[in-house]
Amino acid sequence: MIWNTMMGTSILSIPWGIKQAGFTSGIILILLMGILTLYCCYRVVKSRKMIPLIDTSNWEFPDVCKYYFGSFGQWSSLLFSMVSLVGAMVVYWVLMSNFLFNTGRFIYNFVHDINVTDIVPGTNGSNKVICPSAASSHPPQNKSVIFSSGNNTGFELFEEWWNKSQTVPFYLIAVLLPLLNLKSPSFFAKFNVLGTVSVVYLVFLVTVKAARLGIHLEYNWFTENDFFVPEFRILFPQLTGVLTLAFFIHNCVITLLQNNRNQENNVRDLSIAYFLVGLTYLYVGVIIFASFPSPPLSKECIEQNFLDNFPSDDIMSFLARIFLLFQMMTVYPLLGYLARVQLLRQFFGNAYPSVFHVLVLNVAIVGAGVVMARFYPNIGGIIRYSGATCGLAFVFVYPSLIYVISLHRAGQLTWPALIIHIFIILLGLANLIAQFLL
Repeated sequence: MIWNTMMGTSILSIPWGIKQAGFTSGIILILLMGILTLYCCYRVVKSRKMIPLIDTSNWEFPDVCKYYFGSFGQWSSLLFSMVSLVGAMVVYWVLMSNFLFNTGRFIYNFVHDINVTDIVPGTNGSNKVICPSAASSHPPQNKSVIFSSGNNTGFELFEEWWNKSQTVPFYLIAVLLPLLNLKSPSFFAKFNVLGTVSVVYLVFLVTVKAARLGIHLEYNWFTENDFFVPEFRILFPQLTGVLTLAFFIHNCVITLLQNNRNQENNVRDLSIAYFLVGLTYLYVGVIIFASFPSPPLSKECIEQNFLDNFPSDDIMSFLARIFLLFQMMTVYPLLGYLARVQLLRQFFGNAYPSVFHVLVLNVAIVGAGVVMARFYPNIGGIIRYSGATCGLAFVFVYPSLIYVISLHRAGQLTWPALIIHIFIILLGLANLIAQFLL
């Protein structure tokens, strides 16, 4: 359950993050961030047990924050929890727009027997890999060459009304906004298995593509050339920002572990889940980076969503986008429900005070997704900013402070423990600041 919940959209940006950090340093950072976030998550799980003389069996982590920090802890934990939820929903909207656009384009071309060759740098052959970022930096006058026996006017009209950033993000409103207004999205929780299917298929896709493309690696620690990136890059905090959200489950881990039949196995199960998540991220990130064909392309061409490196007529990528699109359309209402419950219950004491309250909240959340998909469709940037922001509180600061305070009250605080946890807090702060500097 924890693995299934934690595995999300961040997996699509891990190869891009490794590119930003450098191959070797990227692998090291995934391992270190996995260990660090696991330890902080362990501190969250144990935080209730360190409160004496009070029954905390029904407490969530925000309740623990309120106990230690008063109303500031209560409201700040709500704020950062909303940042993580809304940030995830914005990323979902950008990705759903991307997947819907490519899916619609594939179906239209197939039905009308249209062969479209995108004018972007790429490899030749059946296993084509493209470099959209190079085309966007040097855009040609015509985006594509159309090979069709019919009239191309219909295709041009289709491209005008089926635009990735200008029209498709708005089409999603008609489907998803009504779903957000449902009182209980329990129906969509039944489709949680789609998340597992999507991740398994992504691993299969990555394996098949790597087997066909081969391995393209050249090790060089600091020198950068046209085809390879160095093993260490100063942009590595961009990967740590992505990983903070990729390993983030701290605000709901207590709830998830409460369903365990044997509570004494919580730490073991949490460790196994983090190991599996880290292994999945490592596998996908390393294989995509290593197999990316450079030359003739550059590793710099790896996109923030690695599926964008495969053309829209690639059948395996088409199936991946279909899986992910349906998964996200079922998870999105669940995220909206969590945001509604946390926010409206805090302000009004009721998760559904009225249709008007819920509609205003949902319109604001959907509007944020549409605006980002329209003007800033960079999922890597959104993930690292929101991940570093909410991670500062839930991953680094609150678990460490609560542990230090509880040790101090029990008279068990030592200098090594104090120094280590202050260092963890400083790491979280540096991680957030670096996102805005690099």
